[in-house]
Amino acid sequence: MIRAPFRLAVAASAAAATLAASPAFAQATQQASKIDGADTAWMIAATGLVLMMTIPGLALFYAGMVRKKNMLATMAQSLAATFLISILWAMVGYSLTFTGDGAFIGSLERIFLRGIALDTVSPLAKTIPESLFMLYQMTFAIITVALVAGSVADRLRFSAFLLFCVFWLLLVYVPIAHWVWGGGFLGSYGVIDFAGGLVVHLNAGIAGLVAALVIGKRRGYGSENLSPHDLTLAVIGTGLLWVGWFGFNGGSALGANSRAAMAIVSTHLAACAGAFTWMALEWWTRGKPSVLGMISGAVAGLGTITPASGFVLPMQAVLIGLIAGTVCFWACTWLKMKLGYDDSLDVFGVHGVGGVTGTFLVGVFAVAALSVGPDTPQGVAGLLEGNPRQLLAQAYGIVVTLVWSGALTFVILKVISIIVPLRVRSEDEVMGLDVSQHGEALQ
Repeated sequence: MIRAPFRLAVAASAAAATLAASPAFAQATQQASKIDGADTAWMIAATGLVLMMTIPGLALFYAGMVRKKNMLATMAQSLAATFLISILWAMVGYSLTFTGDGAFIGSLERIFLRGIALDTVSPLAKTIPESLFMLYQMTFAIITVALVAGSVADRLRFSAFLLFCVFWLLLVYVPIAHWVWGGGFLGSYGVIDFAGGLVVHLNAGIAGLVAALVIGKRRGYGSENLSPHDLTLAVIGTGLLWVGWFGFNGGSALGANSRAAMAIVSTHLAACAGAFTWMALEWWTRGKPSVLGMISGAVAGLGTITPASGFVLPMQAVLIGLIAGTVCFWACTWLKMKLGYDDSLDVFGVHGVGGVTGTFLVGVFAVAALSVGPDTPQGVAGLLEGNPRQLLAQAYGIVVTLVWSGALTFVILKVISIIVPLRVRSEDEVMGLDVSQHGEALQ
C-alpha cells in the first residue's frame, strides 16, 4: 500500500510536470526569470527621484524666482504638467516612443498600455518590468514639458499652457525621444544621449526661447524690478533637483550596476564644478557672488553633464562642469542682453545652451569602456579615443533637434493662439496670475 505522503509527492510531481509542459507556463517562467530584483528596486527608487524633480523640485525652484503674485500660478504649471502628461504618456505617448521599428515614429502596439502584463519586459530594459520602464520614462516627459513654462513665467495663460502640454508632448517630445532612444534615425546614425541632453534639455530650451519670443516680454521688463521674491524656495528646489538628478542620470543605466554609480559620481561633480565656476565669474565681473548665481551654475552643470554622464570619467565630468558654468553664464548675461529676449527663468540659457554643450562634449570625451555591453560590444568612443565621427553624429543630432523643436513649437503656439489667447490681459498681469488665473493669493 502506498502511503499518503508518498502519494502526495507523486501527485505534486505530476502536477509540476504538467505545468512545466504547458507552453504558457514555460513562457511565463522564462519571462519572469529575466526580471532582476536589484535592478527593479533601484529603478523604482530612481523613478521616485525623477518625479520629485518636478513636484516639488522644479515647482519650488521656479516659484522662488518669480514675484510673489505669480508663485502659485508657477507651481500650478508644474503640477498640471505632472498629471496631464502622465495620462497622455500612458495612453499613447509611451507606445509611440518606444514600440515599433519606425525611423520617425513608433507604433500603437502599447496604446493604453495594452499587452503590458505583470512580468512583461521591454526589449530596451530587459531586467525590469516594462510597466516600470514606462513609468520611469514618463517622469522624463513630465519634467521636459514643465521646464518650458519657465521661459514665459508671469504672463502665460493657464488654459494655453494645458493645450501646449498636449500638443507639444505628442508632436515634439515623443518624436525626438523616439529618434534618439526608441530606435529612430538619430540613434541609428550613432547619436548618443545618455539621459537627455537632446531629448530633455536642448528640446525644452529651444522651445522656451521660441515661446518667449512669440509671447513677448513681461510688462515692465527692463524698467521694473522683476527680481526673485524668495530665493530660499529656489535653493530648496535646487537641492531637490540635485538629488533627483541622481535618479535622472543614474537611473538611465536601467539597472543597479557600476555604470549607474559612475553616472551619479559624474553628475555630482559636474554640478559642483558648474556652481563654483558661475560663482567665480560673477564674483569677478560683479564684485559679489550671489546665491542665484550659485544655484544657476549648479543646474547648468547638472543639465550639461546629462547626455555625457554614462559615457565619461569623473575628472572629465569636472571639466564639463567648468565649461558648463562658463558657457551658461555667458548665455544668461551677455547673449541674453545682446539679443534682447525675455526668457524669464533662463531656460534657454541654462538648459538649451547646456544641452548643446553637453551633447557636443560627449562626442569629445566618451570612453568606450564605460558603454561596453550586449548592444555595444565595442563601446562608444569619442574624439579623444580616436573617433572623430562621433562629433559629426552629435552635431547632426543637435541640428535636427533645434530645427524640429523650434519650428514645431512655433506652429503649436500659433495654433493655440487661434483657440485661446496665449497671454493674460495686461490688467491680469499687473494683478498677478495667482489671482487672475486661479483665484488664490499668498497671504
